[in-house]
Amino acid sequence: MNKKKLNRLKLVLVEKDKTGVWLAEQLGVTAVTVSKWCSNITQPTLPTIDKIAELLECEKRDLITE
Repeated sequence: MNKKKLNRLKLVLVEKDKTGVWLAEQLGVTAVTVSKWCSNITQPTLPTIDKIAELLECEKRDLITE
């Protein structure tokens, strides 16, 4: 059974020319955590999505699939 993709973090990182390692350092989390978010294995919390949007200078809705 395929898991539904809930976030677009991986795509936005590519669009912004940033890496998961960079994002992990900015947020104070491990690169493994960011990798799990990018793979839609786990999801960041809503406050974390706010911080990610701020760091990537994008709208929160850009990080979430419809």
